[in-house]
Amino acid sequence: MTTASTPDVLAVESQHVLQTYRRQPVVFERGEGTRLFDDHGRAYLDFVSGIGVASLGHANPAIAKALADQATRLVHTSNVYFHPLQGELAAKLSARTGLERAFFCNSGTEAVEACLKVARRFWFTRGETTRTKYVAFSHAFHGRTMGSLSATWDEHYRAPFEPLIPGVTFASTTDPASLESLVDDSTAAVIVEPIQGEGGVRPIPPALASAITAACRRSGALLIADEVQTGCGRTGAFLASPALGLSPDLVALGKALGAGFPVGAAMVSHDVAAAVSAGDHGTTYGGNLLACRAALTFLDELDRGVLAAIPRLSAHLFARLGELAARHPAAIVEVRGAGLMAGLECASDATPIVASALERGLLVNRTSVTVVRLLPAYIVSEADIDEAVAILDQVFSEGART
Repeated sequence: MTTASTPDVLAVESQHVLQTYRRQPVVFERGEGTRLFDDHGRAYLDFVSGIGVASLGHANPAIAKALADQATRLVHTSNVYFHPLQGELAAKLSARTGLERAFFCNSGTEAVEACLKVARRFWFTRGETTRTKYVAFSHAFHGRTMGSLSATWDEHYRAPFEPLIPGVTFASTTDPASLESLVDDSTAAVIVEPIQGEGGVRPIPPALASAITAACRRSGALLIADEVQTGCGRTGAFLASPALGLSPDLVALGKALGAGFPVGAAMVSHDVAAAVSAGDHGTTYGGNLLACRAALTFLDELDRGVLAAIPRLSAHLFARLGELAARHPAAIVEVRGAGLMAGLECASDATPIVASALERGLLVNRTSVTVVRLLPAYIVSEADIDEAVAILDQVFSEGART
């Protein structure tokens, strides 16, 4: 296979690809474990992992073998017919989440859309047709399709596409009492990320989690946990919600679940699922054999020690990041996160930090303007963490000098 040079790739994209991304000026051709390699053969330590997607690293042998094997058997049949893998995957996800039913789709955004639709369907089936509203939170990010975007807080995502779906209000993450007036008998569901990812790696405060539980119990509103980024082991447990005392009726999963292959899932409780009828929702590609095989292999790898190692790796990561923050108190305001999901709140725009790290062979990304986000693969080593922090130390030291 011949490959184009970096200038050629950039030139073709500038003419023919819809310009919806601000890409970093690097072209990657292959990966191995926690490393990516550009078109010049230079290696980069990847602490973005496809924005939390490449959970088992790049070119993972188990994933590659499973996909190659499945591709020689059967890739897709549509959801008009049965195949043997959807039920198996649904059962395993049910055991891990405590929610009895799964709807398979292709991404986290699609999983959120399914949860939003199913929540409304639940109340419609019960004859409570005025329960159509949703309550989300400041700094929330739930996706870019029209429904998920409607529950996304940041105005710069929303404004070009308004009017969005009506009836979405935003509670403050720092004012739990605000839920008292916002969640009522017209609320279909409250939707929350246990740790807000795109919003700046902001963990939901325990007091807010308690207020959410109380508001849902008082009003009967359903609870949707958007665990697209926090779920599937990212925080050290399969779901992050239980650690906060949250018991969601619906959970959106994506990103890490396919270990690089596109797959999403909306997990739904028995009572809520009972309100859904054939034809209420659907997908052409969702739950195809290749996607299910990838997800099943990912779950198997979690059980083979990958998930058990995350608390140890997390402790090392946050210890080293704490040391980094202590060395650069003027530049790093706060270290936030859990498991292998970390954010460095910087004193100014994080764009130069990301660019400087890239020059030194480390991939991190910027979110919420001032936050450097780190989402390493679950197979990251302590040596990888030390290397990443050493590079960031150089970057912040250079920034302090200039």
